[in-house]
Amino acid sequence: MSDAEGKNKDSSTSCKPEMQLTEQQSSEAAGEEEEGQSKSSCKGVGNVQTPPDKRKLHGQSQVYTATKDTLFSKETTHPAMHALSLERVFGMNPALPVFSLQDHSQLVFLYAAAHVGIISSHTSNSQHILQGHSSPISCMCVSENRRWIATGDSGSRSTVIIWDSYSGIPVNTLFDCHLASGVAAVVFSSDTKYLATLGKAGSQSVCIWDWTSDAQKPLCCSELSPKHGFQEYILFNPNDSTQLLSGSKSHVLIYSRANGSLQYFALKLRRFTTVADPSVFTQPSPEYSESVRLADMPLSRSVFHWKKPQVLKAIADCIVMCDIGEDLIEKQHLSIDKVKTVRVQQEPITVLATTDCYIVTGDIQGHVRFYGDNFQIVSWYNNFNLDPVVSISFSKDAPTEGNQEDCTLEANPLVIRNFIISTINSKVVHVNAQTGVAQTLLQDDYEPLHAVACHPNHSALALGNQRGILKLWDYNSKVIIGNRVFEKEKLIQCVTFDPKGLYLAVGFKTGAVYILDACTLQNNPKDCFHCTTDSIHLISFSPDSQYLATADAGKAVTVFRSQRDKGSSPRWMYLGRYRSHYKPIKDLLFGVHLDSNLPRLLSLGSDRRLVEYDLENSDRNKLLILSSERIEQSAVPRCMVWYPPCSTEQFLLVASDQYKMKLFNSTTKMCRKTLLGPTYGSPIKQMVVLPKSKEPERNSYHLVFITEDKLGLQMLPLDGNPYKSSALICHLTGVSAFVCSCDGKFVFTAGGSECCALSWKVNLDVLDAMAALGGKDMVPFYSLLEGGRDGRFYREMEDFFYYCQIRHRGADAMKRPEISTKILLSEVPHLMSALGYFPTEQEIEDMHNEVKFSRYAETGKYVTDIDLEEFIKLYINHRPAFGISIDELVQAFHVLGEKDSTGQPVLMKNDVLGLLQARGERMTEEEVAECFATLMGANEEKVEEEEETPCEEYSLACLIPDEISVETFAGHILGLPLPKEQRDSTSPPE
Repeated sequence: MSDAEGKNKDSSTSCKPEMQLTEQQSSEAAGEEEEGQSKSSCKGVGNVQTPPDKRKLHGQSQVYTATKDTLFSKETTHPAMHALSLERVFGMNPALPVFSLQDHSQLVFLYAAAHVGIISSHTSNSQHILQGHSSPISCMCVSENRRWIATGDSGSRSTVIIWDSYSGIPVNTLFDCHLASGVAAVVFSSDTKYLATLGKAGSQSVCIWDWTSDAQKPLCCSELSPKHGFQEYILFNPNDSTQLLSGSKSHVLIYSRANGSLQYFALKLRRFTTVADPSVFTQPSPEYSESVRLADMPLSRSVFHWKKPQVLKAIADCIVMCDIGEDLIEKQHLSIDKVKTVRVQQEPITVLATTDCYIVTGDIQGHVRFYGDNFQIVSWYNNFNLDPVVSISFSKDAPTEGNQEDCTLEANPLVIRNFIISTINSKVVHVNAQTGVAQTLLQDDYEPLHAVACHPNHSALALGNQRGILKLWDYNSKVIIGNRVFEKEKLIQCVTFDPKGLYLAVGFKTGAVYILDACTLQNNPKDCFHCTTDSIHLISFSPDSQYLATADAGKAVTVFRSQRDKGSSPRWMYLGRYRSHYKPIKDLLFGVHLDSNLPRLLSLGSDRRLVEYDLENSDRNKLLILSSERIEQSAVPRCMVWYPPCSTEQFLLVASDQYKMKLFNSTTKMCRKTLLGPTYGSPIKQMVVLPKSKEPERNSYHLVFITEDKLGLQMLPLDGNPYKSSALICHLTGVSAFVCSCDGKFVFTAGGSECCALSWKVNLDVLDAMAALGGKDMVPFYSLLEGGRDGRFYREMEDFFYYCQIRHRGADAMKRPEISTKILLSEVPHLMSALGYFPTEQEIEDMHNEVKFSRYAETGKYVTDIDLEEFIKLYINHRPAFGISIDELVQAFHVLGEKDSTGQPVLMKNDVLGLLQARGERMTEEEVAECFATLMGANEEKVEEEEETPCEEYSLACLIPDEISVETFAGHILGLPLPKEQRDSTSPPE
C-alpha cells in the first residue's frame, strides 16, 4: 500500500463512527447553529453545544461534544500519534480563499498551504493542522454556520475530506471524486446538507453529494462541454439548494436538479456585455510575484442575488445582472432584455460576494466596496494599502451596533459584518466593519523556499526565499525577530549558522556568499564574496567557526577562512576553490581529526568519490586535496554524516540511492558495515543526527532524514530493523532542505516550490513504541524473509546453511558429525549465491571485512565464522532492497549499445566479450567461457540438434549470437522473462 493510500484509508476509517446518521438527522445536521442555542441534530456530526454534564458520558463522540472553544482550549491536549507530528506551518497558498470561522470571543480563520489546511487562532497565536490529503489542496469551503470544512485535492485519485471545525476531526472522506483530474472547486449548500464538487480535467464534471450519508457515490452528475471554458468555481443558490452556478472567463453555467437530474444552461458573457475589449475576460494585471499570477487564480466573480432570482457576474469594472426563471434550463434560452450591465467602479473587480443585503466587491487596488440593492455605494474601505484582493469572507456573527457615520440619504444605521480579506501576496487582514480598523493576521511571501537553518544556542530559525527575503523566527514564541531584504542578490539557496552562533552565512543562486552578523543580519561589505557565477547549493562552517565551505553547481568546493589581525575585528578571506568532482556534489561535511582536533573537510559527489581537503597546508588561492577515493561500485551516494559514538571507532555514515547505508572507517575509509536503510518510496537525500536528549532515562541517538517528499526518524545504532524508523509525507513537490533545533525537539523543513516551511515536533516515545511492537531480537528480520520464519524460503536457507557445514567438513557416513552452529566466512559467498543473491568481488570483500572486524576494536581478534542468525542479518542488509530489476539491464544496453534498424539497442558479440574482460571487475577469458557455457547449457550432453550444426567442431562461439539485444541477453542467455513494455522501450535512460 502506498503512503497516499494508507493515509486516505486512515482518514476514512477514523470518520466512520461519526457518520451513523438517519435520514431525519442528516437534514438536521445541515441546520444553522444560533449563538446560545442547542439545536437538534445528528448524533454523530450535529451542530450542538452539549451541556457539560453530557460531555462526561463514556463513549460519546468527540465531534458531538465539541464546542467552538474546544479546539484551542488550554485544557485540550492532543496526544502524540506519530514520531514526527506537524506543529506549525510557515506560509500559505494565496490562490485559495481564506475563511473566517470565529469572530467573537476569539479570532479564528482557515487557510491552506501545500497539502494541509490550517485552522489558525490569531488570539492565541496557535494552529491546528488538517492532515489527510496526499496531494496538494486545490480547493476548500466552509458551511454557512462555519461548523463544517471541506477540502479537495488535485491528485489523480482525488479526495474530498469533510472536517469538524470545532474539534478538527475528519467526519467523512469522499474518495475518487473526479478520477484522473482532481477537484477544482467544492461548495456546501446553504442548508449544509449537500456538497457540490467540480472536476479539474479538460472534460470537467459537476457532482452533487449527500455527504452526511455513508454512500461513496454522488446523487447526480453532469458532464460539461469544453467549449464553455474551464470552470473555476461553483456556488449553490442560497435560497434554493437545487440551483447552482459555475463560472469560467467566458461563460457562466446555471444548473438545476429540480427534475432529479443535473442539467445546465450556458450563458455566454460576450453576448450580453458592452465591453468590447476581449482582454477583460482574462483580467490582465500587474504581476506582483513570479510564483503566482492573478490571471491564473480561480477568483469568484459570480454570485446569486440574496433575494431576487438573479445571477450577478463581475467583468472588469462592470457587473452583469441576469434574471433567471424556473424554466430557464428547460427552454435553454435567455432573452437580451433579461440581462443588464452596470459599471460600478473604475478598477477591475477581482472578487464578487454578497452578505446580508449587500453586494460586495474587491478589486485590483485592494479596495473593498459595499453596494445596496440598486448598486448605490453604501460603504467602502480603501485605506489599507493592499494588493489585489483574492477572497473576502464574512463573520457568521452579526455586529450588535450599527455604524452611525452612514453615507446613505436615509441615514439608517449601517450594519456590516466584520470580514477577512486575503490578497495575492499572501497577506490576510481582518477588518472591523464598524470601526474600519484593519488588523494583519498573516503576512507571508509566496516564493520558492530552499534555505533553512537553526541557531545553535537559541530558538531562532532562519528562512530565506527566492525573492531575497531572509527572516528570523523565534519558534518558541512564534514571532519574527529579524528581517532583511537583499536588494542586489535575490535568489537565496542556502543558509547556515556557525557553531558559536556569531555568524549567519547565506549562499545565493548567483554564486554570491554573504557572511552576516547572526543578530542584526547585517554584514561588513568586505564579507561579501563573488568567487563564481554557479549557484551555491551547500554551505557549512567548521566546528571551530574558523572555516566556511561552499559547494556550487560547477562541481567545485570553495573555502573561506577567518583571520584576525592585531587590534582589529575578525574578517573573512578567500582561501581557494577546487573543482574536485566531475559530477554534482551531493554533500559537504566538516569534522575533526582524531589526533590533532584540527578541522577536516570532506565532499561527496555523484561520481562516487569521497574527497578530503588539506586545510592545514592550504594557503591563499591554493586549496589542496588530501585524498580522493571511490567508495561505491554501482550505487550513487546521496549524503553523509558523522556516526555518533555508538561504538569505540569513529565512522562516517553514507546513504546511497540503492536504499543502503554504509559505515566507513573515518581514517582508512574502509567499508565496515552495510545496512538496509529506510525504504519509503525514494532514497534518503539528506540526514542529520539529533542532539542527544538530556533526559537521564534516554541514552540513545536518533537520526533524522528526508527523502524526495518525506521526513523520517531512525533509531541508532543501525542494524537494518525496519521497525526502528518512521516517515510521513512532508512536501509533495519535494523537500529542499531541513534542519534540527538546538535541543533536538523540533525539525524544520523547506518545501521549495511549495513556498512554505513546516515545523515538526519530535516524539521519541512514539518511535520507541513502534520499535517494540515490531518485535525483539530476530523477529523483525524474519518478517523481511519471504514467508517469514515458517516459510519455505527460511527452511531452504537452513538447509543450505547446513550443507555448507557438510561441504567444509566432508560427508563421511561412518563418522559422527561434530555439532556446530557456524560456518566459515569463505562459505558466505556460495551461500549467498544459492539464495539468489550474486555479490560482486567488492561486495564479497565488504561482507568479509564486516564480519572479520566486527569485534576487533573490543577484543583485538578477527572473527572467522558466522552463525545462522548473523548470516540472516548479513543477507538482508546486503541483498538488493527490491530485488534485481530488468531496468538496469535495459539502461546498460542503451548506454553501451547501438540502435539497429528497428531502433532497438544491440551489442555485438565481440563487444560483449571485450567489455566483460576489460571493464569493471574484469573476468579472465576462461571465466567468461565458463559462465557462458553454464548459462547456455554447453556443458551438458549434446542434444540431437547439435549433430545438424554447420560447425565442424562444437564450440561456445556457435551458441552466442553475433548481435545481442536486451531480449536475447535476458531471455536466451540469462533465462529471465522480459516484460513487453521493456522489450518495446527504445527511450534512453534518464
